[in-house]
Amino acid sequence: MAEETPQEIPVESAPEAPQAERPAPAPQRPRQAPMPRRQTRGRRARVCQFCVEKIDYIDYKKPELLLPYISPYGKMLSRRRTGVCAKHQRRLSKAIKRARFLALLPYTAEHIRRYGS
Repeated sequence: MAEETPQEIPVESAPEAPQAERPAPAPQRPRQAPMPRRQTRGRRARVCQFCVEKIDYIDYKKPELLLPYISPYGKMLSRRRTGVCAKHQRRLSKAIKRARFLALLPYTAEHIRRYGS
């Protein structure tokens, strides 16, 4: 007997669809140099002016002493902005509040009181 070999059956193939054109790859941007780090060593720490002048009591009756620690809008400035130590910042805020209560310092800026926000 003759060995039968399986014959390949022709498969009807679907007509090939035209391939969609792929967009060209985006051009590579040149690498940018990394951002330089901020220098932290160059800055000197601020020293508390009240500690330097050895002032223990911050007098609320002297608005000229308190004015540098108030923003133009009438807000108290933070320790980070003024460089005052924590002990004197607490005393300073108490003195500013007392001066406001006695109308030696404003609660708000003049233009806000006059014309609104």
